[in-house]
Amino acid sequence: MDVLNITKITIAWEMYESGIPKAHIASKLQLTRETVHIWIRAIQACGLLEFLDKYTNAKKGSRENRKIDGLLKARIYKLREKYRDCCGQKIREFLQGEYGITLSTTTIYKVLAEKYQLRSKWKKNQSRGPIPEASNPREVIQMDTVDFGDVFAFTGVDIFTKEVNVKLYPSLTAKDGLDFLRSSFDSRFHHTNLLQTDGGPEFKAEFKQHVFDYADRFRVARPYKKNEQAYIESFNRSLRKECLGWSKYRADELPSLSRELTDYLVYYHTKRPHMSLGMKTPERFLKELVSDI
Repeated sequence: MDVLNITKITIAWEMYESGIPKAHIASKLQLTRETVHIWIRAIQACGLLEFLDKYTNAKKGSRENRKIDGLLKARIYKLREKYRDCCGQKIREFLQGEYGITLSTTTIYKVLAEKYQLRSKWKKNQSRGPIPEASNPREVIQMDTVDFGDVFAFTGVDIFTKEVNVKLYPSLTAKDGLDFLRSSFDSRFHHTNLLQTDGGPEFKAEFKQHVFDYADRFRVARPYKKNEQAYIESFNRSLRKECLGWSKYRADELPSLSRELTDYLVYYHTKRPHMSLGMKTPERFLKELVSDI
């Protein structure tokens, strides 16, 4: 197996020097792109012969598992709980920023798995539909709804700034959709180039009659096309995971849920960093964006 890998390393380097993309190299040699990237980066640093020598020596004999000290584990657990079960990628950024510690995401997840029940990994290489893109605030707003039993959450997100608006209702009608449309744009979004929703009945009738009061264009996401509503669906998962959970609620619980939601939205906009925003909160990102204009 080692001899085979040494041959693959040599071929991979020759293909890379010939200008072949890493993704194509990985496909031809039946390797992951990450493996090819690691090999090429190492060869660039020390040369092919030296890397092959290091690779061969590293394979000789068994290696002890690297141990993570208890203090570092405690910091990882603390960061996860502080930021409401955030992902390993964010914990990696927090460790670097707050403690100056560099740790791989894989290692972080191994540590988390010792204490928490983690979800299975996302399946890679799935077919995905086109994703709306935005380069400025208010270019694209996505809206959706989340079913909590007798309570329904209407949700909206600016896909560029990650600002959101959420409102709870005891029903799921187009009149509720219209009320959410008005409250969202009057209080936060004001106007958008494109508003996108799914094809639910709550986004028809009265909602559709007034949508152009706030949007230049209105688009209904295609059914069964993954990721056309990726941004709002991502937020919906965060809303469940970090705030309202997966429970079913009665309509008479709406006032207490609304108070809990209000607190969460303050946390979301002012304290919860986003990796896509350079680990900034939506509020800070928007303020810095406006000050640069």
